[in-house]
Amino acid sequence: MKLDDRLQALADFVPKGSRVADIGTDHGYLALELVQSGKAEHVIASDKNTGPLEAAVRAVREAGLTKQVALREGDGLSVLKPGEVDTVCIAGMGGILMTEILDAQPEVVKSLDRLVLQPMNGAPELRRWLYRHYWHIVDETLAVDDGRIYEIICGEKGREKMPDALMLLIGPKLWEKKPALLRHHIEQLLFQSRSIAAGMEKSPRARRTKKYREVQELIEALEERLTW
Repeated sequence: MKLDDRLQALADFVPKGSRVADIGTDHGYLALELVQSGKAEHVIASDKNTGPLEAAVRAVREAGLTKQVALREGDGLSVLKPGEVDTVCIAGMGGILMTEILDAQPEVVKSLDRLVLQPMNGAPELRRWLYRHYWHIVDETLAVDDGRIYEIICGEKGREKMPDALMLLIGPKLWEKKPALLRHHIEQLLFQSRSIAAGMEKSPRARRTKKYREVQELIEALEERLTW
């Protein structure tokens, strides 16, 4: 089984020998890859929805890895005990929902060494949460799947200075590394900002607000980051 680029990017951020939990495992593909590639000897894969979990059960059984992949039904990190794993992967949900999942089980989060996160939206809020809770970003990458660009964020424990608002939006390690997809990523952020500005421009009152000025300033800042 070959993972798509999005899930492969998550797998690449898992250190060899990790004790891993795949939260929101869906069909279990990431958990299976981590075991089959030798990254992890054992993975806990969970999902709060019965349908996807049943699909994961079938996939694990067909792969003959029922002893290496433990499947659990439950919401977020509630399926874990503190210290049971050192690495948690969460993918395919909103960044704000991820922060709520992490906030809900502080003792589990405290026992972790690494978070590998792929938010569908709300990446700036997720990055901000990491720095506010004594985590920091050690690496980031971008992946394309079905024409959409995804951000994959790798966090570790340790207090560091929070990046400024623009870098929380773009991704501090993405800006540092300048991957091939970075320009497309910034263009996507620009498109979103310009759409917001265009909507506000229809209202004379909205054009006089601080929010409108902030959006215009953000557009200018993103445009400046398109060349390096």
